[in-house]
Amino acid sequence: MKIRVPKTSLKAIGWLFVVAIVVPAFVYRGAWFPGTEAWVKSTIGVYRQPVSETGHGHGNSPDDSSGHAHGSHAGHDEASSLELSDQALRNLGLTPEFIQPVKLSTYRRSITVPALIVERPGRTRLQVATPMTGVIRHVHAVSGEAVKPGVLLFEIRLTHEDLVSAQTDFLQTLGELDVERREIIRLTEATKTGAVPRVKLLEREYAKDKLEALLSAQREALRLHGLSTQQIDEIVTERRLLRALKVLAPSPDEHSEKELKLAERPVQQAAFQANAGQPNLLDAPPPLVISELRVHKGQSVNAGETLCTLSDYSQLYIEGLAFEQDAGSIAAVARRKWTVRAVFEAPNNERQTLEDLSIIRLSNEIDTDSRTLHFYAGLPNVIESLQPTEDGNYFVGWRYRPGQRLQLAVPIEEWPNEIVLPVESVTKEGAEFYVFQQNGSHFDRIAVHVKYRDQSSVVIANDGALFPGDVVAWRCAHQMQMALKNKSGAGADPHAGHTH
Repeated sequence: MKIRVPKTSLKAIGWLFVVAIVVPAFVYRGAWFPGTEAWVKSTIGVYRQPVSETGHGHGNSPDDSSGHAHGSHAGHDEASSLELSDQALRNLGLTPEFIQPVKLSTYRRSITVPALIVERPGRTRLQVATPMTGVIRHVHAVSGEAVKPGVLLFEIRLTHEDLVSAQTDFLQTLGELDVERREIIRLTEATKTGAVPRVKLLEREYAKDKLEALLSAQREALRLHGLSTQQIDEIVTERRLLRALKVLAPSPDEHSEKELKLAERPVQQAAFQANAGQPNLLDAPPPLVISELRVHKGQSVNAGETLCTLSDYSQLYIEGLAFEQDAGSIAAVARRKWTVRAVFEAPNNERQTLEDLSIIRLSNEIDTDSRTLHFYAGLPNVIESLQPTEDGNYFVGWRYRPGQRLQLAVPIEEWPNEIVLPVESVTKEGAEFYVFQQNGSHFDRIAVHVKYRDQSSVVIANDGALFPGDVVAWRCAHQMQMALKNKSGAGADPHAGHTH
């Protein structure tokens, strides 16, 4: 006799069974989930590559969770694993900064264009000129010296006859005006008592008005001769002629009348005295360099003649020279606000890079001779040396100099979530590319797929050959490949795997 169970009862029993299994599994997941996860990851690691290369781990510690076997818990395939001592690591230059874990990043494919460091037009060079004719009485500046804005550069004895005559007339009018003012004060008291008629006071007031009008005209004449308002006011206060002029170092950003002073006023000389202590040349504003000195003591100079040239090297430009067909790509980079990378040649065929430079502007014309597009990136400069002399002068050395040649890496395409390594971390043998992954004291050779490479970087496919967190050697892959071949007894091609 068959017993029929209602379908609704079967469904209820099924749901009860599921609940009985799932709920305890969820509640006690801390006991079984880690072990299961480790087993799954180890199984994936075993089947990542052929058995000949999976007999050893790909991590650098037993605790690494990169998803495959690690460290001392796995063996090493001697044909593809290299053991390096501490001395060998130092000989190869594999310091901790060049043994780093792999991580995903955004890579921007770049084109390289030649470039040149240039001055900022109208900003780097400052011309110091004399506003009046005279004779150089003293030169405080030294060619190549570093000075701060506001220090004394030159003292000039004024010899222009018209200027001397104009100052004399100005002082004479000032004296006559003082006399009239005193007379007006005396007549004012006398007219109150009736001792002097009112008309006499009016005549003196009219004469005072005429002298004030004449004095105003003479003041403007002194301005035309090159005197500043401050200098004219000092003549009025001190009642003496301006016989000498002190020329001070100007400021690149401020333009004031303080760049010229009367000879009687004390100012700091350009040559810093030894007893004055070391100046704060490294503080803002940045120091100016006397790049050209055109006069000497005793030389006669005319109004407007250049005395020296000061250079402000704190901010420069990098002038890139892009080919005409790359003009559209450069313009797109400027619109997207992408930054460029400067590459400098260094000793021993090494390269120094400067990242995150912004494109300031593009030229609106194509150079007719070279058929290149000029574009400009800002370059903040750095002081590398500050050398004092026995005379109290200071000479500053800037890291970047106008005329210095370099290359600019301009990004034209962006690839997100890629494995990006230095080009020295990859070696090539035949059709295969390899990196060397740290595994304890060993470095295991791992075959990878290189999607793109340039002079400085390689883009490796994120296909499971490497995982984020794997520690690899960022340089000397070619030397390690040669050492591996020598260990196996194979003849080493000195050019094999070398990346150009």
